[in-house]
Amino acid sequence: MKSLPRATSLAHQWIAERLSPGDHAIDATCGNGHDTKFLAECVGASGSVLAIDLQPEAIAATRDRCAAIDCRIRYEVADHARLAEFLEPETQTQAIMFNLGYLPTGDKSVITQPESTVCAIEAAIHRLAVGGLMTLAVYTGHPGGGEEAAAVSTFVTVLDQSTFGVVQYGFLNQENNPPHLIGIERRR
Repeated sequence: MKSLPRATSLAHQWIAERLSPGDHAIDATCGNGHDTKFLAECVGASGSVLAIDLQPEAIAATRDRCAAIDCRIRYEVADHARLAEFLEPETQTQAIMFNLGYLPTGDKSVITQPESTVCAIEAAIHRLAVGGLMTLAVYTGHPGGGEEAAAVSTFVTVLDQSTFGVVQYGFLNQENNPPHLIGIERRR
């Protein structure tokens, strides 16, 4: 029997439907590199991926995970709030992924913050191509996670519905607060 997908698996499924070889994608919180690798495999050698993380060890892990992939990957050790600094002025992005919270193998006291996350979402959403998709895996089970989830929800629920479609997916009866997924599609 097939189970309902986890938020992170569903994010990959949604993004895979939007990306083609040669596209541009962003992993705004690259962590251990799973999403960066996925994006790089989708866009291939003619595409590009921007991978950002605040922690140098996350960038190092992502570089290692993606070493054998033929894709132009730009790595930036920076807070994702600085995302706009790393975007080319005319670049349209087909896919942007956020995996909020903390680096699972790192210092769990270093977490994404509500203000910087909303700033990053706002910067990225203006570069999202028509038909493009942004996904946010939102974790609430750690200190600060609930506040960040509330800030993200406040921001995305007031996006103009004629320009953006916003959806949320998540389990309602699971222990340990699994992440929920927010998808933002640019309509026009």
